[in-house]
Amino acid sequence: MKIIVCVKQVPDTNEVRIDPVKGTLIRDGVPSILNPDDKNALEEALKLKDQRDDVHVTVITMGPPQADEMLRECLAMGADEAVLLSDRAFAGADTWATSNTLAAAVRKISEYDIIFAGRQAIDGDTAQVGPQLAERLGIPQVSYVQNFEVQGDVIQVQRALEDGYEVIQVKKPVLLTAIKELNHPRYMSIGGIYDAYRSKEVKVWALSDIHVNKDDVGLEASPTQVKRSFTPEPKGKGIMLKGNTKEMVEQLVVNLKKKHVI
Repeated sequence: MKIIVCVKQVPDTNEVRIDPVKGTLIRDGVPSILNPDDKNALEEALKLKDQRDDVHVTVITMGPPQADEMLRECLAMGADEAVLLSDRAFAGADTWATSNTLAAAVRKISEYDIIFAGRQAIDGDTAQVGPQLAERLGIPQVSYVQNFEVQGDVIQVQRALEDGYEVIQVKKPVLLTAIKELNHPRYMSIGGIYDAYRSKEVKVWALSDIHVNKDDVGLEASPTQVKRSFTPEPKGKGIMLKGNTKEMVEQLVVNLKKKHVI
């Protein structure tokens, strides 16, 4: 079974800096991590690898050269292969252009049964890239996966809803987006870290290595227009109530009336 996991390196900070001209994130000098939902997606692929001898896991990302470190973390966790899509032509891409680039890379890999991705990235929160990738590849998709089971050629999925879940059966190939309730990601092992840096390779593919039109990738191909980006103002401190239960209830009522809540 061939599994592709789409991952993303995201800023590990709440103080995100914004390019005032392009409206995109400034990533230089900002500590980065593997996107949390993508780590859940990778863990589910690795769980299948633990259970079956025929599973091969490839992780793929689009980003700057520094994303190599994140991919080696994925290799240290247990992935078999890693691909980094890195080219100045890819820079500044929105979800539309990103999914174009990823789809071209997946077509180059050609063989896959399942594509896993995180529900969304914490630096954008759009939850669009996974579904867009499935549409470009012409394969079925199930988002918000909270449980997952392979039953021969059929995959049974629990898809989380606001007030419960629905059970969906789908045939391979399929794209699934993971949420944190799906599993608890493993840590890197010492042996895994050694192998990731000594015996495994991160393949780097540029624009010329994948069959995609230059006009369909990067900032110029991105229809999303960022009107304004900003860091929200911190909320004020809460009011601490003191006294016995009756006194605190009275204080609470007074404060709620002042704010016209009641």
